[in-house]
Amino acid sequence: MEVEHDGSRVRFFTPNDTTRWRVESLRHKEPETLAWIAAFAPDEVLFDIGANVGSYTIWAAKTRGTRVFAFEPESQNFAILNTNILLNGLQDRVSAYCLAIADKLAFDHLFLSSVDPGGSLHRFGEARDFADRPMAPGFRQGSVAISIDELVEQHGFPVPQHVKIDVDGIEPVIVAGARRTLAAKTVKSALIEINTNLEDHWNIIDTMLELGFDFSREQVAQSQREEGPFKGVANYVFRR
Repeated sequence: MEVEHDGSRVRFFTPNDTTRWRVESLRHKEPETLAWIAAFAPDEVLFDIGANVGSYTIWAAKTRGTRVFAFEPESQNFAILNTNILLNGLQDRVSAYCLAIADKLAFDHLFLSSVDPGGSLHRFGEARDFADRPMAPGFRQGSVAISIDELVEQHGFPVPQHVKIDVDGIEPVIVAGARRTLAAKTVKSALIEINTNLEDHWNIIDTMLELGFDFSREQVAQSQREEGPFKGVANYVFRR
């Protein structure tokens, strides 16, 4: 499938209904995410943590000229993510890694909510869902996790200008493992999905404020879901 934007075409591999839905809903599912990406300058670096099949990775690289490091641990999503990179000729601008991001190096399992390509709501390290309830996984996949601080300090990754964290549950763990990187003044913004029903997710807000970021209450109010199973979940766009 293709999406036209400012005269260029962004291409996506859509082998099933879920991946097609991701393309069809791209412009309206998370308008705050597209608005956030629209402010990126060419050649700025984005860490896309929980990239799934690459909807926002590809959009940022193709429409803004962003350099993206995309992290997606689920095997089928990772394969489609790389296919999307290839379809758009972005292999010199996007690097994808089949890694979970956490607070330390760890070998464990990724507990999948389903085996549907393009699916989400998976969890590294524990069989629990996005609301921190016990989950009966559809599959248990071997996986490796590492922290953002380790990637930057020990493995030569650049400090990004922008960070996206959307992993359906362990966002607080990821932020804890990225604290030193996020403290760098060159980090301009971070978009983090926060579940306001969970106490440890509120700690993310405190951490980001301590590190010199702020957020728009209006933007959060517009993003927050008011009904359904994801009631209370919102994308917070933190900026310096």
